[in-house]
Amino acid sequence: MSALTHDEQREHLEAISQMGSFGRAEGEDESRFPLSYCPIPEHLRAFDPDVVLVVGPRGAGKTELFKAGIELGLLPAIGRLFPKLRLPPAEKTTFVKAFPLGREFPDGRGLKQFVANERAGDALVDLWFAYLVRTLAKNLDQTGLEALLRPAGGDPAAVLQGFRACGQRPLLALDDLDAKLERENGYLFVGYDELDTFGQGDWHTVNQAVQGLVALWSSMARRWRRIRAKLFLRTDLYDRAGVRSGADFAKLAANRADITWSDGSLYAMLIKRIANASDDLLAYCSAKVRFDRDDTLGHIPEIRNAADARPLVERMIGPYMGANANKGLTFRWLLDHVRDGRGHALPRALVRLLEQSAEMQKKSGKLPRSPRLIEPGALRRALDRVSEEHVNQAGSEWPWIEGLKERLKKDREVPWGRRDVERVLAKNWDEPWGSQGDVTPPAESPRDLVDYLIEVGVFRDRTGGRIDVPGLFLFGLDLKRRGGVGRA
Repeated sequence: MSALTHDEQREHLEAISQMGSFGRAEGEDESRFPLSYCPIPEHLRAFDPDVVLVVGPRGAGKTELFKAGIELGLLPAIGRLFPKLRLPPAEKTTFVKAFPLGREFPDGRGLKQFVANERAGDALVDLWFAYLVRTLAKNLDQTGLEALLRPAGGDPAAVLQGFRACGQRPLLALDDLDAKLERENGYLFVGYDELDTFGQGDWHTVNQAVQGLVALWSSMARRWRRIRAKLFLRTDLYDRAGVRSGADFAKLAANRADITWSDGSLYAMLIKRIANASDDLLAYCSAKVRFDRDDTLGHIPEIRNAADARPLVERMIGPYMGANANKGLTFRWLLDHVRDGRGHALPRALVRLLEQSAEMQKKSGKLPRSPRLIEPGALRRALDRVSEEHVNQAGSEWPWIEGLKERLKKDREVPWGRRDVERVLAKNWDEPWGSQGDVTPPAESPRDLVDYLIEVGVFRDRTGGRIDVPGLFLFGLDLKRRGGVGRA
């Protein structure tokens, strides 16, 4: 195995630093997406026709799965890899995105105003139904739907009024479409993603919107056999919707698809991204990992468990995060430091950790001894940057996190006693929690907020009533561990 030249090391680092779009599927180049996307069999159950709810925490890859199956139509390629999966027939399946819809849907301000004005829960069920019909209009007999299809999509009140003026025609039109699909042995999947952005992220509005959408599909999933929904829900939204929903929701929930990652799947995802970043990196990775090749999805690593990835990780970084095992095993350290407070390692953060560490290593002017590419010190420095990005990006889904960070500055050292952190959060509770004055926390009291932050993994509940913050959020929230090195 020949040693790498410095130029080759730098080229490898450059390719790794640019192997993704900041780990976010939303910004991924569509031409490159199939090469970076790693199909995970457990996740692909989301495309079983009988699965409506697809549930996972923030950063778990729900949007990537949505993009692969609904936006880019990669199911035929996936079906070739996993022929035993129950996937719909690709040639007779249509995928339609029903949310987000851009200009065809109200903006956040308009939705907040609509929800505030329409207090009855039925209004949101009807609103979702109305926009479903508008989304599928080209597939329908539009006779009698003119009042619904005429208003601008950005005016929810007018759309709702038009929907109600149509009486039973919207339902009958979709019944006819479902019957036609059944005769032709076809399917039409309707996908909903990024529901946390509904109403500018206001948590009251989001919760009501999710409950309305779940109520709609809880009833329609029994009525229609070939028009099927895929609701991509963040775990906390799913939990809240479930508490407030009835037996129909429980039936959907019993057959949900959970987007969770084993350590082996995370490493398979990471290595696939690295190996498909350049031909030279593929050759570098192939010295320690075997690959299959698919014409659409590129080179796919044969990783059955995390141990299969260890030889390549140690080739890239070394076996230890220091001089010996006392500093930690590298292939464990990588995953342990992108785990949230529930112990879930997140793929988006893992990709960014490698991208950032490669960038830092390249800019440092120093290169490790060949064939290694990244020094442990670069990984440790990159973790702070990843934490900062993770918290900043969370602001689009959790606009209240800005207010959380500001309040926690009053006691920056973790861990805390539970009563201590509740006391800190209680101060200025009624003041704005974001740069926009109407941002509120996603709970009614400091106690409930602590419970929620544990639920979504921002905090970690330790023994003895102590509250800790995992490394994924620590630097981003401008906190430090008690007894650790201070920051300027």
